[in-house]
Amino acid sequence: MGDPKRRRKQYKTPLVLWQKARIDDEKELIKEYGLKNKKEIWKMNSFLSSFANQAKKLITATTPQTQLEKKQLLKKLSSLGLVSAAAELDEILALDLRKILERRLQTLVFKKSLAKTPMQARQLITHGHICIGNKKITVPSYLVRKSEEGQIRFVDKSAFNDSEHPERVQVKEAPVTKAKKIKEEAKEKKPAKEEKKQEKKEEKPKEKAEAKPKEKKEESPKQEK
Repeated sequence: MGDPKRRRKQYKTPLVLWQKARIDDEKELIKEYGLKNKKEIWKMNSFLSSFANQAKKLITATTPQTQLEKKQLLKKLSSLGLVSAAAELDEILALDLRKILERRLQTLVFKKSLAKTPMQARQLITHGHICIGNKKITVPSYLVRKSEEGQIRFVDKSAFNDSEHPERVQVKEAPVTKAKKIKEEAKEKKPAKEEKKQEKKEEKPKEKAEAKPKEKKEESPKQEK
């Protein structure tokens, strides 16, 4: 059993450490998702491989117990947003590392515009500024369930609740493009054109009336007797 005081490793390191392609990919992931080190990538890889191994065993087995375990596994992964509700075991084998990194609390805090950068999102979580519902979460790698995604917010006592906090993300208005400007100008010109048309219509009958005054019939001179 081993010493209960000594914790076991929660991840497996790569078999070949010095692979340039893998090292470059890991560097990009660290920058993109604001990870602390490569151990976090290896933990997520181990997490995926454990589900993949479980799915492989369930695919080959055909007992009633395996059907129950299959439903439980798919239900768990669908609740985490990794697969769809009507998924099959083959989809678990096709899961990508980015798919699970997208479900981390750190990534979702950044995507919900609660932080300016992924690194700031990590800092907010570890300093206790973020909660899900009424529960404070201080673990950036926490996998958020679909039902919890809409409950991510700042803690009530956090200074970041103030929208004017200097470190808060300020929502910028979308820049007005040339096409939008042309449309707005056209809308403004339309009522002016309609008013001019109405004025012209009103002026036309007046001009006609002035142009055709009533002509008096000239009296023919009386013949002198």
